[in-house]
Amino acid sequence: MDKHIVKTSYNSGMAFTAAINNHKVRMDTADDEGLNSGPSPKRLMLASLAGCTGIDIVSILNKMKVAFSNFEIEVEAGLTKEHPRIYRDVRIIYSIKLPETDKPKMEKAVKLSQEKYCGVSAMFRAFSKLDSEIVYL
Repeated sequence: MDKHIVKTSYNSGMAFTAAINNHKVRMDTADDEGLNSGPSPKRLMLASLAGCTGIDIVSILNKMKVAFSNFEIEVEAGLTKEHPRIYRDVRIIYSIKLPETDKPKMEKAVKLSQEKYCGVSAMFRAFSKLDSEIVYL
């Protein structure tokens, strides 16, 4: 079994720093006593979702030899009102510029990422409604 290990250390106020491989990620909050010195842990989950599906899509489009540019992913998520406040619905919006003839390939790449490859998407589906759209530039 593969195992991922992340060590997280308390800094001060509400801030923590996570050591992920050779990378450091600072987390904080603007709420309570936080100084907003880093993204919140929940928002990092959304960034992980975008990164996971984005890596899949770039890999798939490259294998399909699709030329693209201006690729961005926006993730919108609504929180429940009761505690613990979790994401109840999540929308992934892919914006990309590519030739008209390659639009079906982009749609296939998104489908493969969402249904087969992106483990973060699969985890989100365990607790949230997840949908997506593609905006062609």
